Amino acid sequence: MKNKNFTYRTLFCLAFLLVYSCGIEKYIPEGEQLYTGAELKLKTESELKDSKEVKTKLLSLIEPNPNTKFLGMKPALFFHYKAQREKPGFLYKFLNKSFGEEPVYFSDVNPERVEELILNRLDNNGFFYSRSASETVVDGNFASVNYTATLPEPYVLENYTLESDSLPIYKEIEKMLPETALVKGDRFDLDLLKAERARLNNRLKQKGFYNSQEDLLIFEADTNQYNNRKFDLFLRLKKDVPTRASIPYSIDSITVYPNYSIEGDTLPLTEENVTQIDSIDFIQNELYFKPELLESYLLFNEGDLYDANTSKQTSSRLSALGSYKYVNIQYTELDTTAIDGNGGSLAASIYLAPLTKRSIRAELQAVSKSNGYTGPGILLSHTNRNVFNGGETFSVSADFSYELQLSNSSNTNLTSIAGGISTDLIIPRSIPFSPSRFKYAVPKTKISLGVDFLQRSDLFTLSSVNGTFGYTWKENKYVYHTLDPISINYSKLSNVTDEFQTILDDNEYLTQSFEQRFIAGLLYSFTYDEVSDLDKETPIYFTTNFDLAGNMLSLASGGSNTIFGSEYAQYAKVDADLRLYLRWEKERTLVSRLYAGWGVPYGNSSTLPFVKQFYSGGPYSIRAFDIRSLGPGNFYPDSDDDTTDYYDQSGNLKLEANVEYRFPLFSYLKGAFFVDAGNVWLTGDYSDLLDDESISTSSEALFTDGKFEKDWLSEVAAGVGFGVRLDIQSFVIRLDLASPLRIPYLEKNKRWNAPFFGNADNNMTLNFAIGYPF
Repeated sequence: MKNKNFTYRTLFCLAFLLVYSCGIEKYIPEGEQLYTGAELKLKTESELKDSKEVKTKLLSLIEPNPNTKFLGMKPALFFHYKAQREKPGFLYKFLNKSFGEEPVYFSDVNPERVEELILNRLDNNGFFYSRSASETVVDGNFASVNYTATLPEPYVLENYTLESDSLPIYKEIEKMLPETALVKGDRFDLDLLKAERARLNNRLKQKGFYNSQEDLLIFEADTNQYNNRKFDLFLRLKKDVPTRASIPYSIDSITVYPNYSIEGDTLPLTEENVTQIDSIDFIQNELYFKPELLESYLLFNEGDLYDANTSKQTSSRLSALGSYKYVNIQYTELDTTAIDGNGGSLAASIYLAPLTKRSIRAELQAVSKSNGYTGPGILLSHTNRNVFNGGETFSVSADFSYELQLSNSSNTNLTSIAGGISTDLIIPRSIPFSPSRFKYAVPKTKISLGVDFLQRSDLFTLSSVNGTFGYTWKENKYVYHTLDPISINYSKLSNVTDEFQTILDDNEYLTQSFEQRFIAGLLYSFTYDEVSDLDKETPIYFTTNFDLAGNMLSLASGGSNTIFGSEYAQYAKVDADLRLYLRWEKERTLVSRLYAGWGVPYGNSSTLPFVKQFYSGGPYSIRAFDIRSLGPGNFYPDSDDDTTDYYDQSGNLKLEANVEYRFPLFSYLKGAFFVDAGNVWLTGDYSDLLDDESISTSSEALFTDGKFEKDWLSEVAAGVGFGVRLDIQSFVIRLDLASPLRIPYLEKNKRWNAPFFGNADNNMTLNFAIGYPF
């Protein structure tokens, strides 16, 4: 009851603060009126099909924007006023810094200027001879403006033609006109004309017109032929356009400098340092990059017409090699006259400045993992670039870490010692496919081999050997692919303590998931990522992974469930992660995320390998619950053992949803409010394990309570919280404090919980992590 009273008092105080924020009138200076916004009314002479679109464009011109409202109040303005007092106090300083807004007074408004902008925008959209007016409405200390725009019938396109001329550029433009987006009946729209001019210029740049420019193209509208508000559109070049801008150019010669020094001079063409491949000259004092390999990355050849897109793509392909810090393609005009109908010619020079060939790096790390383990680590790596003179990168790295599991559950103080050695060879081409087949970006072939060990205190040691052979490539600006047709992992469990052996003996499900030592199969990942495009206000991120294991081993073993004396796993697993971002001013972002994953064991396997199972809870999942403290379903371990629950609480189906609002606090310090929901479940038939007479009571409850059923929504966990993040150039240290809102393992009528003030056993969970949760 005490907690409830405290909650009511808190809510009452917050409500009182919001209501009190309505009383801002007393803070408005004498002689000023607070600007409360504007309304716009459209008057048309005839029906306007896209009136909403037109009105939206005009509303965007009305400035300034009034102070924001929340439930009819202006709390942001209230926080600002309060923070201007002589002693505002920490709370109002904080609220003003995070949410405050400076007042917008009517003296900041210029209705005449807005009227001019409205008329100009209407002219640009074909509503010639429009009228606009404004009326100021004053109500005590507040003022607003009512705007009226009177629109006549718009002018629409009747004909779109090109003025003829003998210059070569006119013949090329004529071929492009049928692809135009301008059609008969379109309203005059200056933005559409600009887009058409940009389209034509881009196409000309792809057809050899090296010196083409948008401002050389002129549109003229003629309304004299009609009396019913129609116009003809004529396209021509500016007068006195220089010859060099109106003729196409072809590539006369190509010279590549694979070992160019930015500080040094260009090497002279001599027989000793020139290698010619398909009429392309490669100049280097000593062999740095094999010319026959480098040539395959160039998308243009001698005799080709100049193409701006092809040149840009070639530059991107060369930059993606990973061997160069500087890529510059320069063109020199050799002939700028069109003799006998021929165009001009260009000499292409490609300058490539290499990165440092070898590098050694040592890092001291603060490790924070999704399984709750945190601690120091060290990473040593050696990188050799262009190791075989074909852009290959060979790297060797070794890591060691000591970690302690920090949580509020019974698993606290478990320690972990981990280490490993890995080697990677990245080849900037797709073996055995030719790079010329991929126009946007060339796939990279990656071959990896590694050895790892993991020692968990008082439990076990897990050693593993892994190797992969696969490809990564970028399809376009946003789409990435990763394909590993060969992925092998062999693990061995050793130094098993009596305590952990007891856990295995009592849990056949867990035993089988550890006994499958071989995991071999195919991995594929698809990613669509707009987040890095800062110009997008609502970017989307989507990734999905497919993991198929065991089929090739089944064929190789002749259907046996072992290979080389060890069991191998067979399963299919898929997961998908969708994130929607909403960005607005002052670095504020609202992120929503949906995640789903499902794994199905079959053939040789009755369970997924332990490392492939899904789990819920922790700093990258449902933050109101400790790592692996949720699920499956409404299962809750009923055991006195300190570790059993950690290994029981996983599943082969996971559903999760998150919403997080991120905002700046001070300098590099950011804040966030969030809501998380989700859980894991078991799917499939586990009757064989249930029929085992030696099955423990806890394991039996695991299969019955953890199964995915029709009422799965009642087993969804939820939590709310807030956090602070130190974000320095994308290096993020994060602290999130969360509390459960819904607890699925309690009785059905007791699962809802009052966050931070409820009666849950662990009503607050502090998460420390590196990086954003999603």
